[in-house]
Amino acid sequence: MFYTIKNDKLTVTVSDLGAELMSVVKNGCEYIWVGSEDIWPSHAPLVFPICGRLFESKYTYRGKEYEMNLHGFIRRSTLTVAEQTETSICLMLTESEETKKEYPFDFELKVWYILDGDKLTNRFEIKNTGADVLPATIGGHPGFNVPLEGGDFEDYYLEFDNECSPDKFLFSERCLITGKEGFPLEGGKILRLRHDLFDDDAIFLSRADSAVTLKSEKTNRFVKVTFDDMPYLGIWHKPKMVAPYVCIEPWCGLPANDGVIEDMEKRADMFRIQPGSTKKAEFSMIFG
Repeated sequence: MFYTIKNDKLTVTVSDLGAELMSVVKNGCEYIWVGSEDIWPSHAPLVFPICGRLFESKYTYRGKEYEMNLHGFIRRSTLTVAEQTETSICLMLTESEETKKEYPFDFELKVWYILDGDKLTNRFEIKNTGADVLPATIGGHPGFNVPLEGGDFEDYYLEFDNECSPDKFLFSERCLITGKEGFPLEGGKILRLRHDLFDDDAIFLSRADSAVTLKSEKTNRFVKVTFDDMPYLGIWHKPKMVAPYVCIEPWCGLPANDGVIEDMEKRADMFRIQPGSTKKAEFSMIFG
């Protein structure tokens, strides 16, 4: 089922399947990737309770082995509406028999979409409703149409608010981490888009500035993504394609290291949420 929130600036559509953002329209312009079965059928999926891949799609917890596919299970889950107003919606997911087959934890996840003028905030609240420490992480994966309005894909670029010297994670052919290296930006701020940037899959950065804008000299349209709570940023479209979109992905976690089936109790870049406690994180998008 689809739900709509709106104000005098933006009209936003959200699906209960995965709490996925499906559409953001401003003055007749669609900003979110429209989806295509032969390119990439998603729009702006969320990733929970892991970000990225696990080695052999497996992990261990207290001596037992579990399997979990790319980005966890939220994309396959139907959430319920916990609260809705004209300008906001909160969708909720809790554990079930199905989730416990791959993730043996009790939890309550709330996903908020909140409008304020030209800004849409995507807020997450992960509550530990069980008796054991809850290992979890979360991230966004929004895809944006490129071009937005005017110009070609190569006319667009990403510009960070402040100069930075990010590191890029190195990936194996299985898209698992093998190391990292410096990733220089033009003037310390700009990454110009080219389709071949993504021939080896995503560019994933740490130590980047926490605000980046998709823009072009050929249009006044832009999207600014701010992610103070989220230490990693992915930039992606489907590899080896002339794909008319780009994903800007703020994550709180990372894929696994290649060659290691990790212990979930020791896995890096996971929240460790105490029983009864809640972890919050958010990122926002301004649509110009």
